[in-house]
Amino acid sequence: MTKLISWVEIPAADFTRAVNFYSKVLKLDLEPMDWGEEKMACFPGGEGAISFAPGFKPSENGALVSFQVSDSMETTISRIEAAGGKILQPKTKIEAEGRGYFCTFLDSEGNKVGLYSDN
Repeated sequence: MTKLISWVEIPAADFTRAVNFYSKVLKLDLEPMDWGEEKMACFPGGEGAISFAPGFKPSENGALVSFQVSDSMETTISRIEAAGGKILQPKTKIEAEGRGYFCTFLDSEGNKVGLYSDN
């Protein structure tokens, strides 16, 4: 099956702060691109980007994007807090059979974002 999600853009009020936040939390080297009024730092693999553009505003009430953690959920949560994010829902077991754990947090821009881990 091809991947279900084609592209995700996470809005930023402060582009540099948001790029720094996600670089630290997800341990990524994000490469910012600047087109004047619009800026973007794409995630590896072409899944989406941190975006700054007129009328594109962060919100904790929009769509929920969840990232697969690259190491332990606890380690990733500690990076969120260290980078200025806020944990909304701590690591929680998903009750559906065969599913792992999730967590939700507010990023540096005020977007509600999720994490997923098998353990």
